[in-house]
Amino acid sequence: MKNIDNDQSIIPGKRLLSLDALRGFDMFWIVSGEGIFHGIAEAIQQKNGLVQDSHTWQIAITSNLSLLEKMLVGISNQLHHSVWNGFTFYDLIFPLFIFIAGVSMPFSYAKQLAAGPGAKRKIYRVLIKRTLLLILLGMIVNGLLQWKPFEETRFASVLGRIALSCFFAAIIYLNASFRWRIAWLIIILLGYWTAMTFIPVPGFGAGMLTPDGNLSAYIDRLFLPGKLHRGVYDPEGLLSTIPAIATALLGIFTGEMLRSVRYTATKKVLILSLAGICMILTGLAWNTVFPINKTIWSGSFVLYAGGWSLLLLTLFYFVIDVQGIKKWAGPFVWLGCNSILIYMAAHGLVNFLSTSEFILEGITRRMDVRWHDAMLWTGVALIQFAALYGLYKKKIFLRL
Repeated sequence: MKNIDNDQSIIPGKRLLSLDALRGFDMFWIVSGEGIFHGIAEAIQQKNGLVQDSHTWQIAITSNLSLLEKMLVGISNQLHHSVWNGFTFYDLIFPLFIFIAGVSMPFSYAKQLAAGPGAKRKIYRVLIKRTLLLILLGMIVNGLLQWKPFEETRFASVLGRIALSCFFAAIIYLNASFRWRIAWLIIILLGYWTAMTFIPVPGFGAGMLTPDGNLSAYIDRLFLPGKLHRGVYDPEGLLSTIPAIATALLGIFTGEMLRSVRYTATKKVLILSLAGICMILTGLAWNTVFPINKTIWSGSFVLYAGGWSLLLLTLFYFVIDVQGIKKWAGPFVWLGCNSILIYMAAHGLVNFLSTSEFILEGITRRMDVRWHDAMLWTGVALIQFAALYGLYKKKIFLRL
């Protein structure tokens, strides 16, 4: 953690505010947002005697609910991962973060490369250091410091996938021409599809895209050390990290478009919107033979999630950077500028829920018990926003 007053790449106003806001919006759902909406939905469920599916964790929406209740329960239902094939809003959170990291690369590396001879060597050193540190932090989030036996330690992680996918995407960006970057995107997506479809898995054969029968799961069982998160596979496993590189590359192409002086802001919005729609439609078409699946990070998932990521970024860019409507996004910007810090804090370093219970004890004691969870998680969000606002005002950010 350090003060970076002299780092113009971070000072607000010197970068795309929409990018920080979208990163914060993305992070909000996993550090407090999902808790708020699950708490609201559970209160509505108890009030109306609704049934929850024990397999998907989604609450049944019945006709006797008001429109507002239906919307709130619908949001909560979208904050669960798909069990296997399929897509929910919660499935977008992870690829959106990697996509945003890709968008930022053309902006950050352009300035560094302009420094002259030796700049690329310095970039590589920082890139390697950042990658290794993120992998280590990911293992710490998984409980590395609990010093469990090797076979009970999970080495794969969300931060590890972010680190590796962004590392290889950065290597491609720094060393390949625009045409070769496109070629790499196609090679990664089609190569992964070919491998998953035609390479046989012992005991299952080729093209079996089931949890235990797919090639990615088999590679995890063979080569991924320690504990697999889902027993027979790991959702952040080895082979499925390769198509995540393509997700970062999609972000890089978007960042290059946003940096371009060839098009006006309005044309950029139009081009990016059309590109996002085309990616969604292509992902849906590919879904017929290679299902949209976050766990194996299928090529159809890359394009479908990439399309929605692009549309979300375009919306934020148009509203915040083009139209200049910024005030509403402040809390998300505070979150987005310290995304890794709040992720680490919310996943083991700080017990925000206990803090919220202590602060709001007097209020919750007077409330209907059904609404306690929603209130406590709202308190968590307010505590997080307040802390991050203080860091933002002092221009203190966790940089890796």
